[in-house]
Parts: sequence; structure tokens; C-alpha cells
Amino acid sequence: MLEPVLSLGDQPLANALLTDETLDAPEPRYPLTLAICPACGLVQITEAVPPEAMFREYAYFSSVSDAFVEHARAIATRMVSGSGLTDSSLVIEIASNDGYLLQHYAAAGVPVLGIDPARNIAAAANARGVPTLPEFFDPGLADELRRTGRTADVLHANNVIAHVPDLDAFAAGIATVLKPDGVAVIETPYVRELVERLEFDTIYHEHRYYHSLTALSRILERQGLEVAAVERLEVHGGSLRIFAVHRDRAAGLDAIAGVPVGSAAAMLAEEAAIGLDRPAYYHDFAARVTALGEDLRRLLAGIKDQGGTIAAYGAAAKGTVLLNAFGIGPDTVDFVVDRSPYKQGRYMPGVHIPIVPTERLVEAMPDACLLLAWNFADEILAQQEGYRSLGGRFIIPVPAPELV
Repeated sequence: MLEPVLSLGDQPLANALLTDETLDAPEPRYPLTLAICPACGLVQITEAVPPEAMFREYAYFSSVSDAFVEHARAIATRMVSGSGLTDSSLVIEIASNDGYLLQHYAAAGVPVLGIDPARNIAAAANARGVPTLPEFFDPGLADELRRTGRTADVLHANNVIAHVPDLDAFAAGIATVLKPDGVAVIETPYVRELVERLEFDTIYHEHRYYHSLTALSRILERQGLEVAAVERLEVHGGSLRIFAVHRDRAAGLDAIAGVPVGSAAAMLAEEAAIGLDRPAYYHDFAARVTALGEDLRRLLAGIKDQGGTIAAYGAAAKGTVLLNAFGIGPDTVDFVVDRSPYKQGRYMPGVHIPIVPTERLVEAMPDACLLLAWNFADEILAQQEGYRSLGGRFIIPVPAPELV
């Protein structure tokens, strides 16, 4: 039986941005409760929303973030140089978005194939020359790819394994489509960072699971895959990048992409030592989130009480969660700016705050701007130097509200 860790109440789907036509229509809301399985240590939400309701039309285009595109280029470069990829190889990415990663392999002359269920996203990737199938990845599609000779020398799965409803089927599909000497490179937010940095707003319905290396290793091992190496990343507030191979290949490896094979065993031992797969590790998480909400609302109220105005930056999924969980609406935040043209002209789910182009920040010069996309803080603060030089200040909400 799952043991609850944190309840964020009934929440709208985090990326279900509203339009003028849908603004007054009823919004579906679903309970958002985080829990841990004491038997296997897997952290997860308790309410399952059908993937078709969340991923067939998607609002997040990865290429909007310059920092994330550079992050993708760096690992692609490492894999090309370290894996001996040629024009007869194949790199597959699951949940490939708009081609932000695969474009770097293609530029190096390595054939690529993207898989993404969001039709609008897949169309954008195909338009930029990155072949992409508008499909969900499952064992059936993996079998079809294998049958048609499309197996992967390198398979990427960035920020997707948290989304899939059936982890065993997903891992089985990876094992099917990965060549005997292939490498699966999987990135996912790290549940340890979620707890230690109080990143509660990364909990939303699209993210069914919140992985430790311990839990993730167990899932892959059931399908004959072994985590050969792992590294911790700062991206998205703290993530894991694991390098998984077929079990019978792991023994002959010293390193993958420069990461020592022994790194996985060391991290598994560290997780066991701190109890990351046990409920006790999570017991004070809810109280800390409540205190954070009180501190943030107090800071915002103080600005408003002094006659100040407040905007927000980043119509991100985590922004939807934070605003709805803490009851921050249009009476506090005048507008949300975002670089994505797809999001501009729409409204934040639940709270109905309008989303406008980033130029509005300098035009309106609010006294403070709540940084909802705090995981890209360095990039955004640099881009908005004009606003800051005129006296504008950003509020970074996590792990504690801070004016910068």
C-alpha cells in the first residue's frame, strides 16, 4: 500500500493552457498527492490521468531554452566521439520534442529517429529536418522498429520516464529496440533533489513517478538492462543521467562517455545509507512545503501592501502547480511572460493569469517578477538584464523565497 507524502489538493493539468474560447469553460481537476511504495521505494502520484489527455497536444517546446539546447549538444558531442557513431549508426530519442537533441547528431552526419506523441511537436521536428514519429513509445512500437531494422546504437530518453504509466513496459521497449552493444542514456529529475531543495512544484500529473537510482535500477534490471554508469546534473533543479546497457555487456565496460562504471554502485550505496527508498526520508516534506507557501505569500503581500506591482516569468508546468497550490492569482500577479509564441495569448490553468511576450516586462516594469521557471534562473536573469538594470527584481521561490 502506498504511503502518502504530500497533498497539493485538486489541480488542473499543468500544461493545459487556456484560450479566450476556453477561459470560461469548466476545467478538469484531479487530486495531486505524492506517495511512496514502502515495498519498492518508488515515489509516485496516486491519481492516473490518461496520457492522451496530456500529451497529444503539448505546450512545451524544448528549443525555447538556449541553455537546454546547449545541454543537449554537449551530451550528443560526447556520445558521437565516445561511441564510434557513423553514418550507418542510428540514434533514437523517445519523447524527442522538437528535435532539440537529435539535431546535433544529424549535424554530425549520424542518422536519427525521434518519437513523440504530441502531434504539434512532432510536426515542428519534421519541419526542421528531424524525422519524428508522432506516436507513444510502447512494446508494440519497439517490436515494429526492431522488425524493420531500426534499432539503436544510442537511445535517449530525456525527462520522459517520469511520465509513462507502465514502467516495466517502457523498459521492455528500450531493451527491445537497443542493439546488443547499444547504450540507453536516460535523464530524469532526481527525487533526492526534489526533497532536499523543496522542489514541490515539479510534482504534477504528467510526472507519474519520481526516481531514485535505486528504484530506477530495479525497473531496468527486470528487463535485462543494467545501469553501468550515472552522473548527477544541475539541469531541471537536479537530475540523474544514467547509462544503461544489456546485462551481458556491462562487465566489459570501464566507462561510458567518460563516466566511470563504478559510479552507479557508489550512488546506490549512498542512497541506501540515507534511506532514500524508505518512507521516513519524506516525513517532514509536507510541513516544509506549507512553510514555503506561507513565506512566499507573505513576501508578495508585502510588495502589494507598499503599492508595488508583480508579474511572473515562465508559463511552465511548475508555475501552474505553484500558483494553484499557494492560491496566487490575478489579484496578485498581473501577467506571466514567456518566450514561447505558442503560449503567448493564452492563460495559466486554474488561476487564469494572461501569458504575454517577454517584451512586456520592460514595457510595464513591475516592481517584482516571480520566477516560475526557476530551473532556468541563470539563463533568464541574463536575458532580462534590461529589466533588472531599470530596477526590476526577480523573486526566486524555491527552495526559499529570495529577491534578486
